Amino acid sequence: MSAQSNAAPVIIKRKKVVGGDGHHGGAWKVAYADFVTAMMAFFLLMWLLNATTEKQRKGIADYFSPTIPINRVSGGGDGAFGGESVFSETVMAQIGTGATSIQATETNEARGESGLVADGGERAKEEEAALRAVEDKLMGLSGESEVAPDLLKHIVTRVTDEGLIIEVFDLDGAPMFQPRSERPTALLEDIARMLVRVTAIVSNDIAIEGHVAARPVVLNQNPVWENSAGRANAMRQLMGDQGLDRDRIVRVTGHADREPAVRNPMARRNNRLEIVLLRDRL
Repeated sequence: MSAQSNAAPVIIKRKKVVGGDGHHGGAWKVAYADFVTAMMAFFLLMWLLNATTEKQRKGIADYFSPTIPINRVSGGGDGAFGGESVFSETVMAQIGTGATSIQATETNEARGESGLVADGGERAKEEEAALRAVEDKLMGLSGESEVAPDLLKHIVTRVTDEGLIIEVFDLDGAPMFQPRSERPTALLEDIARMLVRVTAIVSNDIAIEGHVAARPVVLNQNPVWENSAGRANAMRQLMGDQGLDRDRIVRVTGHADREPAVRNPMARRNNRLEIVLLRDRL
């Protein structure tokens, strides 16, 4: 027997190497994307429910309801957005804001006028100029103030969409009312006399609003509402006694401590009165 016949046979094993466990497809990605989209829609719905009013939610529901072309309450006209077409150029703008079946009018227009009236812009400019004139007289912006320097420290003014707001407030050592009461001091009587004289140059209606500072403790019977309303009413009586036409005062309200003028709700600066020369309703 030869030496080669005694050699062990050589066995070669070929092992197939496969990377990973193979491809399972991308279906899970689609499912995950659907889940994320659904969660986003859910949170958007929760936000809308919290951030909108009942009327706004009703309008949104009507918008996405294809079976209600015209809603009896919140719907419009025969076409999109209450007109013939979104791109229509043949429909002229009308005076008024429309009407509903609940508050219907004789025509397709609501009562009242809008800024489309020919002389509405001129009247608004004249009224703005008149309110600015009152502000200038108070603050001395025209060169001569109608207010004594010691009274001027208690007054700030601002012109808003509602009208000219004259804010009269307490200072340290110079309150407008007796402590925690509706009894005016001599200072407020002087201010009321001055305001009647200055506001006589216009005929706008007047609203008086009272504000008070928050109390430092929680009381079982917190008098801030009665206190603020009583102070506003006391100012109404003071201005009437000084010669103001009482028919000009159309609103007297108390806001308690709900609208502080400064960050600290208990600050003395929050004790204030706001006399508003209201704009005319054009």
